[in-house]
Amino acid sequence: MSETQGNSESSKPVETVTQKKEETSFLEPLQTKLGNILGSWKVKVGLASAVLVAIALTVFFWQHAVAGLGMKLWSAQAGATPIECMVKDTNNDQYVSCSAILNEQVVPLECGASIFNVGCRINYGTAAPGTRKSRD
Repeated sequence: MSETQGNSESSKPVETVTQKKEETSFLEPLQTKLGNILGSWKVKVGLASAVLVAIALTVFFWQHAVAGLGMKLWSAQAGATPIECMVKDTNNDQYVSCSAILNEQVVPLECGASIFNVGCRINYGTAAPGTRKSRD
C-alpha cells in the first residue's frame, strides 16, 4: 500500500509542473527576447540619449510654450487672432514677444515666460498714441 501511495503522491507534483510549464511556455520566449533587447548596451545608450534630447528640447522651448499659452488665452479673451511668439526671452525681462491680430491690426504683445505669470500685456512702445514728442 505504501508503494501505491508513493506513486500517487509523486504523480501529482509531476502533473502540476507540466501544467506550469505549459502556461509559462507562451510567455517565456517573449520575456527572453525582451530581456535580450533591453539587456543590450546599445538600447540602453539609445534610450538614455532620447531622454536627454527630450529634456533639452523641453528646457529650450519652455518659454515659447508658456508664452504661446498666454497668447492664446489673451487672444480668446480679447477676441483676437493669435499669430506667433518668439522662441526665447531675448532681454531677460521674463516676457516673450508675441503678436496677435485685433480689429485687422497687428498688436505687439509681451507674454509671460514663466508658468507663474501666464498672460500678456500690450507692448505699443513708441507706436503708442501720445508717446512721441512732436518736433517743432
